[in-house]
Order: sequence, then C-alpha cells, then structure tokens
Amino acid sequence: MVEKKVASNPDVKAHAATDPATEGQATPSPATSKQPRSMTGFARQEKKLPWGSLIWEIRSVNHRYLEPHFRLPDTLRQLEQPLRDQVRKQLHRGKLEATLHVQTGLANDAELGIDHRLAQQVANAVMQLNDLLTSAAPVNAMDLLKWPGVIKNQDIDTETLEAESLALFNEALKQLLDNRSREGVELKRFIEQRLDAISTQVANVRKLMPEILAAQREKLHTRLESLTVELDPERVEQEIVLLAQKADVDEELDRLDTHVTEVRRTLNQKGAVGRRLDFLMQELNREANTLSSKSIVSETTQAAVELKVLIEQMREQIQNIE
Repeated sequence: MVEKKVASNPDVKAHAATDPATEGQATPSPATSKQPRSMTGFARQEKKLPWGSLIWEIRSVNHRYLEPHFRLPDTLRQLEQPLRDQVRKQLHRGKLEATLHVQTGLANDAELGIDHRLAQQVANAVMQLNDLLTSAAPVNAMDLLKWPGVIKNQDIDTETLEAESLALFNEALKQLLDNRSREGVELKRFIEQRLDAISTQVANVRKLMPEILAAQREKLHTRLESLTVELDPERVEQEIVLLAQKADVDEELDRLDTHVTEVRRTLNQKGAVGRRLDFLMQELNREANTLSSKSIVSETTQAAVELKVLIEQMREQIQNIE
C-alpha cells in the first residue's frame, strides 16, 4: 500500500545529511568530461503509470562538499541509500535536494477505501487525550481522514514502485548533469576571457618596465644634480640600483603568467576542479598585491587594480564550479 500524502507535504522533513567530510569523497564518474561543471542546476522528470504518476524534482546549489538530501514517502525510505550511491557516483560537490512525489488516483468507478481499524484506533487515542484536557477542540471525521493510512490507496506492487522510482531518478539525475555541464561551459568561457585580459595587462606592464626604470633613473639624477652638496658617484649609483631592485616586478609578472597557464590547464582537467581553481585565484591575487606594493608609477598601479578586478570576477564564478 502507498501513502497518498508524500513529500509534497511541507510537514515532511528531509533526512539529515550525513557527515559532509565523507559525502564529499565521491567516486569519480567514468563519463566525466574535461569541461568544468557548475554546481547549480534543476531537473524534473515525470512518468505516468496505470495507478498514477511519479515525479522527481532535483535542485542543486553551491556547497563545499557533496550533501544530498532526499524527501521520500514513508513507504520508500529504503531507497535512500541506493539513491545516495547513485549521486556519489555522478557528483563530487554541491548541496542536492531531491523530492519524490507519488500521486495515486482512483478509477472512475472505484470507491474510496477506508482502513476502519486504523480509524478506530486513532479515534480511541483522541478520546483518551480529551479526557486529559479540559478544553480540547473537537475532532471531526475529516480530521480522521487526514491521518496517514486511514484512506486506502490501490494495491501497488512495492518492487515495481521501487524499480520505477530508481529508474526515473536516474533520468532526472542525467538531466541535472546535462544542465550543470552546459552552465559549466559558459563559466569556462567567462574565465578564459578574464585570463586573456590578465595576460594582456601583464604584457603591457612588462613592456613598460624598461621605460619606467629609465625614467626613474633620470628623475633621480635630476634631483641629485639640483642639490648643492657634492655626492659620491658610487653611492649615487648604488641608490639607483637599489631603487631599480625595489621596483623590479619581473618575478611577479612571471608568476602571474605561470598561474594563468595553470588555470587554463586546470579548466581542461577531468573531475572536480573548483577547489584547485579557488586556490589559484588566491595565488593570482597575491601576485597582484605584490605588484601594487612595488608600483612606482600610476601605470603599474592602474594595471594592478585592473588585475585584482579581473581576479575577483573569476573568483566569484569559480564558486559555482564543481
């Protein structure tokens, strides 16, 4: 027998999630592509059957680990573990909410069945409680009919119901994966555009550095010549070299290029890459901060600011990548 009131009832709570640390350790899918996947998506699958219909709805949002939640009818609670296994084979990260709606219907000439024994038990319990309460509200027949199991549904083979539910869930999960993959392609394109812009900024700064250092050297000579005191030429040259060393950002520019290359490579790897990309964004931001701190002219300062804007834009989108 199948309960008619199922997960669509807002009073039905989802099972508590298991330990996120263990849920996040997903088994890699053999069909995983080299495209990054988003963690956000929605899927809905419905199947009509002779006795009614099954509806699966799956919602997925960002999360540090893989955390699936299932809303199932009481008669199908035993499916939760097989469903978790299916999810862990296909997904690595994301908070998943999957709801199964079982809708049963009566034939046109069928009568509504009532479990009189259960209804009597519920009524007896209500009367016992009324004896304990001084001002208890009366319970009518409609209240008894709302009690789960009082209204009998059609006899449905449990094994058939379980098999149909699992098969339909696999279809919904595939639809969710397709949605997440399509969004992942767009995220990859967005990130690659920002990487191109970062490479352009790095190239511009690298091109300007010889002119900037030469201008600073000339500026320092001009200032020293304006002084009335006599200075040691060797000491002046040492100061110029020291200034050039402080303003030298070749190492930072090289590391920025290296990190950009690594981000591109990571975007084309299989499996979950979101955490590695997030780490690389931290490294890119670190180099941009160092470039800013070594800046001695407005051009390099502006370039550092632009780099940080581009990196932050990428970081926001990477939060959506599995």
